[in-house]
Amino acid sequence: MAEHGSGDRSSREPLDGGPAERAKAALRARLLDARRALTPPQRAQAAEKLCGHVLQWARDQRSGPACAYLPIGAEPGSVALLDGLRAAGRPVLLPVVPARPGPLDWAPYRGPGSLGPGPLGLREPTTARLGPDALRTAALVLVPALAADRAGHRLGRGGGYYDRTLGAAAAGTPLLALLHDGELIDDVPVDVHDRPVTGVAMPTPGIVVTGNNARG
Repeated sequence: MAEHGSGDRSSREPLDGGPAERAKAALRARLLDARRALTPPQRAQAAEKLCGHVLQWARDQRSGPACAYLPIGAEPGSVALLDGLRAAGRPVLLPVVPARPGPLDWAPYRGPGSLGPGPLGLREPTTARLGPDALRTAALVLVPALAADRAGHRLGRGGGYYDRTLGAAAAGTPLLALLHDGELIDDVPVDVHDRPVTGVAMPTPGIVVTGNNARG
């Protein structure tokens, strides 16, 4: 959701200050520096490739809504991806940050005109809120991340919103983290509250399955 500084999804305190959180903080800093170094043409090219991979992958998923997110700054993804999902006949739900720390709310995305200013410097849907349980209706979930590993461990911004949210997804729902090339790494520090993803999408290799479904 903006190149996160003043407008950051992760404005609250870390979930704990243990070794895993300290390791995550150092890894986040390195990954954010690498993202900031990407030029606008590099970001645009990555977004275009990622859009193609995800739209093709989504065609093979069961019918139903896609819970997605609106990228900001150098975050992977694009409005074109959201519009492409809608053009393929798939409803798109976007997150709404709650007033207090807790699971994300969701609301329908109906094109750029359905967006308005939200907290933390983000844009959010202006459509009716559906509540956190709307995630249970999703046929697929696109998740923001700074990195992931092949076990499916995901590094987020540190706000904990998605860790509080993803547990509500129906069993078997694919959870796909969108990454830049090079952000699928050997090992992501893990805490007990962390929620894994089932796959990642990157501009060059495309879709990579993670966790128990990974092969090799």
